[in-house]
Amino acid sequence: MHLAQAVEYQPLVLVETADLSREEWLAYRRQGLGGSDAASVLGISPFRTAMDLYYDKRNLPIEDDEGNWVAMEVGTLLEDLVARIFAKKTGLKIYRRKCMFQHPAHPWMLADLDFLVEMPDGSTAILECKTTNYNARDKWEYDGKPIVPVYYESQGRHYMAVMNLNRVYYCCLYGNNEEEVIIRHIDRDMDYESELISLEEDFWLNNVQAQVPPPYFEDDGELILESLRRLMGPSSKDAPPVLLTPPQSAKMFRFLELQAEKKRLDAESNRLKAEMDCMKALIVADMGSSCTAVYEDASGSYTVTFNPSYKESILKDNLLRLKESHPEIYTEYVSISESRRFNVKRAEPKAA
Repeated sequence: MHLAQAVEYQPLVLVETADLSREEWLAYRRQGLGGSDAASVLGISPFRTAMDLYYDKRNLPIEDDEGNWVAMEVGTLLEDLVARIFAKKTGLKIYRRKCMFQHPAHPWMLADLDFLVEMPDGSTAILECKTTNYNARDKWEYDGKPIVPVYYESQGRHYMAVMNLNRVYYCCLYGNNEEEVIIRHIDRDMDYESELISLEEDFWLNNVQAQVPPPYFEDDGELILESLRRLMGPSSKDAPPVLLTPPQSAKMFRFLELQAEKKRLDAESNRLKAEMDCMKALIVADMGSSCTAVYEDASGSYTVTFNPSYKESILKDNLLRLKESHPEIYTEYVSISESRRFNVKRAEPKAA
C-alpha cells in the first residue's frame, strides 16, 4: 500500500527556494518529478514527451528551444495577479510557501506550489495559477460541462499526493480583466493517485535512474517530431540509410494503409467542397453587391454574410524583385528554415 493511502503524513521540505538561483532551482528539480512532469509521464502533455522529460532529468544536452518562452514568461509574471483575482472572487485567504516539498515515502515526488489556500473549516487546499488565450478557454469545458484539462489535473493530483491535501483550485486568466477568468477545483481521488504514483515510480526508477530512455508512446505526432528535432539536431544527408527491422516496418505499412484511406476520404471531401463552392457562388450571385442575405421559415431564421477582408502580403514576383533590386534588405529580413518532407514509396520486389 502506498503511503498516499495512509491516514496522516506530512510532506518534507527538500529546500527553501526563496534565495535559489534558477540554475540551483533546476538542479533540485532534477532530483525528482514535479507536478508539471506528471502529464509527460502519462503521455498526455501537449508540451513535451516522456523522452523530453527523461533528457531533462538526466540533464542531457538538447538543441536550444525558446519557441514558447513568451507564454511561459507571461504565466510567471501574471501568477501573483491571477492569485489576487482568485482571492477576490472566492473570498478565500491565500498564502505562499517558498520551498520545494518532498513526499516522505517517495522522495522522488516533489512539489513546488504556486499558493496554498486557507479554507473556512481550517483545512488547507492548493491553488494553481494558469494563463491562456481567449481561444483556448474551451479546453476548460467538455460537452457543456466545466472540467480541468487532463494535463493540469495530473499536476494537481501529484501535488495532493505529496502534500497529503484533499483539494486543488485552479484559476485561469484568459483575458485582460477579472471577469475573464475560469475557476475550477478537483478533489482527491485515491485510485487515480495510486496509479499515478506507480507510473511515476516506474518512470523514475526504470528510466531515469536506470538511464534507459523511454519509447515514444504519445498520440501527438507533431509533438514527437518537435522532440526529435530538439534531441537529434539537424538532419544529415550524408548519413547512411537505416535498415528497418520487421517490427519497425509494421509502422511503415500502417502509414501506407492510412495514406490510402486518407486519399479516399480526401477525394470525397473534395467532391463535397466542390458542391459547396458551387452553392456558395450561386448564393453570392443572388446577393449581388450586398454583403448580407437573410431567410426565415418555420425552422428558424438564417443570415448569410459575404464580407470583404484585407491583409498585407508580398507577391512572389515582388519578393523576387526585392531580392534582385535590394539584396541587402532581402537578406536582412528573409530567413530560411529547414523543413523535411516525409514520403513512403513502394517499389516492385526484385526478381530472384
